[in-house]
Amino acid sequence: MSDVFKAAFIFAAPEAQASTHASWVKTKEVEVKTVAVSGYQEACELVEQLISEGVQAIELCAGFGHIGVAEVVKAARGRVPVGVVRFDKHPCLDFASGDDLFTS
Repeated sequence: MSDVFKAAFIFAAPEAQASTHASWVKTKEVEVKTVAVSGYQEACELVEQLISEGVQAIELCAGFGHIGVAEVVKAARGRVPVGVVRFDKHPCLDFASGDDLFTS
């Protein structure tokens, strides 16, 4: 295991694209990749890439509602822990839950 802990923070924004809206912050002990995704499906697809990059934990922004968190946890299949920042109604999303915006 590497001495550097790698984590990812994922947030959802309707016009985002993970392939272009991502950046790393690297310190001696911790590296965090911040990635914007367009919705829950893109977040779930991103999990494989993050794991292949050595990410050891994923944290989801408060825009992910309960359904979105469950979908990402399912995509991770126990390979990495998934944590979440929580707002039941997110101020950046006009006080809606991501569940209202990103599920059909």
